[in-house]
Amino acid sequence: MATKSKKDLRTRRHLRVRNKIAGTAERPRMAVFRSNTRLEVQFIDDDARLTLCGVSSKGKNAEAAKELGAKAAEAAKGKGIETVVFDRGGFAFGSNLKALADSAREAGLKF
Repeated sequence: MATKSKKDLRTRRHLRVRNKIAGTAERPRMAVFRSNTRLEVQFIDDDARLTLCGVSSKGKNAEAAKELGAKAAEAAKGKGIETVVFDRGGFAFGSNLKALADSAREAGLKF
């Protein structure tokens, strides 16, 4: 039996989360992706299979996450989105994702 890579384990966690949540037009899914160099946020309507809007940061630290959360909330408000379903994408809800979520909440998004 082959050992699983970190990417395989994260994918399994993400699929487990995705079985429980889905975004709609009224309450889209706020999907977060964390790469080696940056953070990305997309607002997705799973019923229509559309990405409503998306933003990304230049860095990956907590400060960049705070800025991205505020920028994401501003982009969502521009599209008329008030409430979202948060999808952490199988990543740990650690300092960076927590900072992003708190910043988006402070900017007016509800989840």
